[in-house]
Amino acid sequence: MQEAAHALVARHREITTPRTFRLLGMEWDLLPGVYAPHLSQSSALYAEWLPYPLYGSFCEVGSGTGYVSVLAALRGCASVTALDVSGAAAENTRLNAGRHGVASVVRVACGDMFDPLTCDDKFDVIYWNSNFVEGEPADALERAFFDPGYVTHAAFFRGAAAHLEAGGRLLLGFTDLGDERRVHALAAEHGWRAALLRAAKCAAGNGHIEYRLLEFTRAG
Repeated sequence: MQEAAHALVARHREITTPRTFRLLGMEWDLLPGVYAPHLSQSSALYAEWLPYPLYGSFCEVGSGTGYVSVLAALRGCASVTALDVSGAAAENTRLNAGRHGVASVVRVACGDMFDPLTCDDKFDVIYWNSNFVEGEPADALERAFFDPGYVTHAAFFRGAAAHLEAGGRLLLGFTDLGDERRVHALAAEHGWRAALLRAAKCAAGNGHIEYRLLEFTRAG
C-alpha cells in the first residue's frame, strides 16, 4: 500500500509549474503541490456518486483543486464550503471556482479539518476523500495521502456532528488499501455507524483497487 502511495506522490512531484487537466469533460487548473485528481480513478467515481443536495448546503473537507466543490455548485447546491489545510490547495480551489463561474457560491477556507468553521456553520452534506494510507507524511503534499495513526480520521468523526444539519449526511471516500475496520472503530468511538453507499473495483497495475463511498449515521 505505501509503495503504491509513494509512486503516486512521485508522479505529483513531477508537477512543478501550474497546468490544466481534464476531468469529467471539463478543464481544471492545477497548482504544484496539490493533489491531482486526474491521476486517480477514484476522482471521477466519487464526483458522480455524491448526493449533491439541490438548493442545500455542501461542505468538502480536503478540497484540493476544488473540483468536487465546483461540481456541487454547478449541480444546484445553494452554498458550498471548501476546506483544506494546504494554502496552495485553497488557492487552487479559488482558481477553479472562478474558472467555472461559481466563486460567489463556493466559500474557501484554509485550516485543519473543521477548524475554520464556527458553531453556526452547518451543512446538508459533509464529504471527505480521505488520506487513507497509514504512514508519516514528509510534507504538505504527502499529507494528502498519509495519515499517521489515523489521527485526521479521528478528528473528522469527532468534529463532524457539530456541523451537520438535522438529517444531514456524512460521507467518506475510502479504498480497500486502507484499514477500514479501524475507520469503523474510530467512527464508533465518536458515535457513528458506517454503511457502504457505493463501491467499484478498478484495474491498477497488476491488480485492482476497490474505491468505496461510505456513509456514517449517528449510532443508537
